[in-house]
Amino acid sequence: MSTSNRKYKDSVFVDLFSEDEKAKENFLSLYNALHGTNLQLSCPVENIRLDNVMYMNIINDVSCLVDGKIIVLAEHQSTINENMPLRFLEYIARLYEKLQAPTDRYLRKLSKIPTPEFYVFYNGKEDYPETTVLKLSDAFITKPEHVPLELTVQVLNINTDKANKILAACKPLEEYSLFVEEVRKQTQLDPEKGFTNAVKICIEKGILREYLMRKSREVINMLVAEYDYDTDIAVQRSEERRIAFAEGIEQGIERGIEQGFSDGKYQNKLETARILKQLGDPVQKIMQATGLSSEEIEKL
Repeated sequence: MSTSNRKYKDSVFVDLFSEDEKAKENFLSLYNALHGTNLQLSCPVENIRLDNVMYMNIINDVSCLVDGKIIVLAEHQSTINENMPLRFLEYIARLYEKLQAPTDRYLRKLSKIPTPEFYVFYNGKEDYPETTVLKLSDAFITKPEHVPLELTVQVLNINTDKANKILAACKPLEEYSLFVEEVRKQTQLDPEKGFTNAVKICIEKGILREYLMRKSREVINMLVAEYDYDTDIAVQRSEERRIAFAEGIEQGIERGIEQGFSDGKYQNKLETARILKQLGDPVQKIMQATGLSSEEIEKL
């Protein structure tokens, strides 16, 4: 199932279920767990991933053509993005363009297409339900009686404390979830050697043992790339918030200065009007000199 000449880093999740030499076996295990089927290793599975679509520098999706379906999987180790239905819509449109001949859409006879299914596997630290469905129609500005276009994404929380039944049905996914938890634990204990320690401990515990023994160095490199990407995104978001906060303060100061300057000018006008009034100048003349209204001058 592997492809060559990738320009972007794969995640460990993608490598396990799409690129590794045993990816087909892992993917079919996951597919069978999701569908209650028993497809064997002899079943054709075609990797149809698109490069650089879901993320900028981390390829974090698995897209396979199997059993007349397009199965699109994505992993989230941070907060769930509720815009995933729209992103998947753009993704599947490009996949269909890739799979179909350009002339197929102009045929008079109906051109059959594989049925799409979309899944997000969440193993972030924030609390999230065991299963959730995100819908494209939730983003519509107006809510028509009959939705003209819909796309649903099933979100499965694969943190082991949620005891999601999908983990019991798919050993590779369960072990991957345990691996992620060990990585988090070890990087908190030792930020410098956390990835290496996590790999060693998982091998000792039998978690993805065969996979990690074959590809320990590659896995560590993928973890570093994922970590750097998440850090970059967090820094960018923090910087955006800092800039927005600073701009808000600056605008507030400018408004305050403008208001203070305006207040000072107004007080000067009042003082000028008071003096002119004491000198006996008529109201009309004072109005012309200061720009104040007759009511404001009468109150002095």
